[in-house]
Amino acid sequence: MKAEVINPFLESARLVFEQLIQISPSTGKLGIKNVEHVEDHIWIMIGMTGQLNGNVVFGIQEQVALRIVSAMMGGFIIAEMDEMGQSAISELGNMISGNASTILYNQGYSVDITPPQVMKSSHPGLDLVSQALCIPITMDGIGELDIQVMIS
Repeated sequence: MKAEVINPFLESARLVFEQLIQISPSTGKLGIKNVEHVEDHIWIMIGMTGQLNGNVVFGIQEQVALRIVSAMMGGFIIAEMDEMGQSAISELGNMISGNASTILYNQGYSVDITPPQVMKSSHPGLDLVSQALCIPITMDGIGELDIQVMIS
């Protein structure tokens, strides 16, 4: 795993949250985390191919995801993660990853991203790897999103 790869995702997440929901998130401490099923969580998994290969997974507690989607919808309260909510949270992951791939390209890495997959905590696709570089992003009044990078 390349630790420097996480920085473009942090920069991109900050920009997307500032533009999309007018919140300046703060970052937590970088660490290595075991990838495991967590109850009441939603995972947005995006693959990366090219000079860097692997997956980026955004882990969000479901209630936090609902608050993010509600903020994305201009404050319209979303009470359950229905098809529209899943589409919005998927697009959030796509926006962060797309911007991060542009930043990586500007740093000399030729990469492509795959379409996002939204998964609930019990999805078997989360068993693909055991550890990831992880950094939490905290948004006041909304909650926390974990960026988990498994790229080599």
